[in-house]
Amino acid sequence: MPLSPSEYVLEVAGLRVEFPAPARPVVNGINLSLKRGQTLGLVGESGSGKSVTCLALMQLLLPPGKITAGQAWFHPQGGQSVNLLQLIPRELTTYRGQALGMVFQEPMSSLNPVFSCGFQLQEVLRQHKKLSPAAAKRTSIALLQEVQLIPTDQELAAQFVGESPAQIQAAIQAQKQTFLDRYPHQLSGGQIQRVMIAMALAANPEILIADEPTTALDVTIQAAILKLLKDLSHQRQMSMIFVSHDLGIVADLADEIAVMYQGEIVETGPTEEIFARPQHPYTQGLLACRPRLDIRLATLPTIADFLSPDPANSSRLCDLNNPATIISEASQLERVQALQTQPPLLEVANLRVFFPMPALLGQPKRYCQAVNDVSFQLYPGETLGLVGESGCGKTTLARTLLGLVNPSTGKIMFRGQDVTHWRGQQRRQRLQIIFQDPYSALDPRLTIGASIAEPLYIQQKSSARSTRPFRQSRVAYLLERVGLEPTMANRYPHEFSGGQRQRICIARALALQPELVICDESVSALDVSVQAQVLNLLKELQAEFNLTYIFISHDLSVVKFMSDRIMVMYRGQVEEIAPAVSLYEQPQSDYTRQLIAAIPGIKG
Repeated sequence: MPLSPSEYVLEVAGLRVEFPAPARPVVNGINLSLKRGQTLGLVGESGSGKSVTCLALMQLLLPPGKITAGQAWFHPQGGQSVNLLQLIPRELTTYRGQALGMVFQEPMSSLNPVFSCGFQLQEVLRQHKKLSPAAAKRTSIALLQEVQLIPTDQELAAQFVGESPAQIQAAIQAQKQTFLDRYPHQLSGGQIQRVMIAMALAANPEILIADEPTTALDVTIQAAILKLLKDLSHQRQMSMIFVSHDLGIVADLADEIAVMYQGEIVETGPTEEIFARPQHPYTQGLLACRPRLDIRLATLPTIADFLSPDPANSSRLCDLNNPATIISEASQLERVQALQTQPPLLEVANLRVFFPMPALLGQPKRYCQAVNDVSFQLYPGETLGLVGESGCGKTTLARTLLGLVNPSTGKIMFRGQDVTHWRGQQRRQRLQIIFQDPYSALDPRLTIGASIAEPLYIQQKSSARSTRPFRQSRVAYLLERVGLEPTMANRYPHEFSGGQRQRICIARALALQPELVICDESVSALDVSVQAQVLNLLKELQAEFNLTYIFISHDLSVVKFMSDRIMVMYRGQVEEIAPAVSLYEQPQSDYTRQLIAAIPGIKG
């Protein structure tokens, strides 16, 4: 039995979780403690055991996963301590939701698409609080106002100035009901995550477990969700376990950090201590491999460098006194000027892409201006970063350049030729794309060798390059160049990790020897260490093949590491375009300043 129930709300001792397949436990005898009102950051790469630990605490592990040892003592305020791992199913319903609430990583798959958000929130309240339908509805509205999805009554009333009190009250109730009646597909990613937070808070839990709740969100929405969680934990005096693969995200949120590696806690301590003086090589690697905003490293360190038996690897890559380690601001600006002495590879002038919107009978047809009067030039060998929130037009612009979407007006010039109306297939020998989700981008029925060779077969049927021996040799060469063994060509996508699958997608994009490659959020789904490996690879390939990149991301720190210049888009238009170093240090638009301010965690 633990000795300090007044100070700690949760104490985990010797937790061990096993699955039949791995030779070692997925969670191997970990110890954790969470103080009342404290936020604990649980950090590590995918597969380190973070999510399994949280699911074990909630007893939500699915077979064949099994808790084989350990205790998890929950100390309710003014109540009797209980070991969560010994509760029977009937008792668990009392503690889930009321004692521990959980916000999952993928909110869209956590909500039922056939029920409205209001119904699902009220269902939680009726289950745990035994409220009447009317009381559940009132509490649901209060929760949605607390997570800032519905404006407060005062803010709603201000929208109807001049109306009678009865009309104002009726309009306010109608506005609230409109949101309750919405379905998950009618909300944005950030809105859905706020609904999930409201559901997790519905039964007023003492502990909130947030499992990667901001991973799939834009940087500004991510910052808003992090601020919301921090404010709610303070207002409710609630303890929180915040799970992330990125130390930078938990920097401003957590009071203490526990770092997990291969199922074990390798380091714990106050947040300031972990960031100032990390002790374990794995923690040092997690901190080092995220791109920095204050300096431009020539090559990003990876966790493997820190776990290497040779300590010279990490010290060499992180030696800020070594001129070979850092690219100076002057060198960056000189490179931009040198690139612009060449004729442009790509010229886009006054490009517009409009999509028709549904209109009621008799009303004029309306259009969504996805890309609105965009103009820019791109030079051979350059990397142009393209940043902005979801919906700003980044991907539509990329698809238009590739010929996957037809422009409404404007001109696209490539090597001085007007390619605005070229068929997509004509462009794809010169322009290729690397998609965000490598698993969805690969056909699960084809071996990776067949996937890489497919562009050669489709585009070059009549040339000598279409022969089987040539395709096989090209596939072997490309796999080797992206750091994979040629013997892996006969394997299928499911046999590879996320980082390996992205390398395969890069190899396929290079199969036709394109001049321009568009990287559409190509590292946003990867762990920070795998992300560092892929970013380093993209830079190596650019130098080797003289590639030109358009690098799309909502993460300005990643874009700054990769790019010579950065173009910021907002609501279909270009907010500003400038050299990467100038844009970060002297942003000209308010929106760019907002993006920079929203970058989480370590600023230097």
